[in-house]
Amino acid sequence: MGQKGMVFNIQRFTIHDGPGLRTEIFLKGCPLRCRWCSNPESWMLQMQPGVYRSKCISQKKCGACLDACPGGDVLKFYRGKLAAIDREKCLHCLACARECPSEAVKQWGEWMTVEQCMKIILKDRGYYERSGGGVTVSGGDPMVQSDFVEELFKACKEEGIQTCLESTFHANWKDIEKVLPYADIIISDIKHMDPEIHKQYTGVDNAKILENLKRLSETGKELILRIPVIPNVNDDMDNIAATADFILNEMNGNVRTLQLLSFMRLGEEKYDSLGIPYGMEGVKLNRKSFQKHVEKIAEYCNGRGIHCLVGTKEKE
Repeated sequence: MGQKGMVFNIQRFTIHDGPGLRTEIFLKGCPLRCRWCSNPESWMLQMQPGVYRSKCISQKKCGACLDACPGGDVLKFYRGKLAAIDREKCLHCLACARECPSEAVKQWGEWMTVEQCMKIILKDRGYYERSGGGVTVSGGDPMVQSDFVEELFKACKEEGIQTCLESTFHANWKDIEKVLPYADIIISDIKHMDPEIHKQYTGVDNAKILENLKRLSETGKELILRIPVIPNVNDDMDNIAATADFILNEMNGNVRTLQLLSFMRLGEEKYDSLGIPYGMEGVKLNRKSFQKHVEKIAEYCNGRGIHCLVGTKEKE
């Protein structure tokens, strides 16, 4: 039997995670818990139900989810509509999602084979060839499912399709090493240079990540680095200077582009659907002045000799 991966989304014709037009495959499972993460449905390596109360027809008119659920007292209703799921009692069988006629319960994640993914990927081969695009695997963190990524990238290379791996690289080097021969482009990020602050906001320190980034910079792979610029977390110039020092001194400047991704309040509805508190609820900012600050960070990094952009795309 071939490898199977837990996939939570596949997007065709994406333009942000690698060059050209791409098919992006998002895998579940991540060792980090970044407070600003826009994909909380990616954290767990299992299928999960997400609840969208506004879509519920009502328990009185429907009740299909209750009839389908094999657990006891799992589904919670408020004013007649499904409002939450008891996550401790839920069996994650997703019977409620399959039977819901209004998509008030969304299934996050499904097991897919390499062959099933390739069938989707190959639909757009012509777009990759004309635009210089290909396939990007993201997450979550794909290194949680490194065996699947290895087999998927092997299949892509057999078809002559460019591959891009996007990972936090909080992983064992042996898992990274097996994928590298089949990855053309690497995308990663540096969230903070201070290990304690990094752990405070992501759940893990940065030692393994930084060591892996140093090793990746020695492989000759095309490497794109990103900083998710988070107000009052990592946007102070001391941290930016330390990040630039690391890129120039520890990675020998072997980075094609440093991309600055301005903080956006994304994914809040998904947090609510999963019953997870949103970690950036109290963040308030003036978007215009914050963007000017991000542009000044880009100017500083370019002044240090690091090719730096605000956003993910080169200006044409």
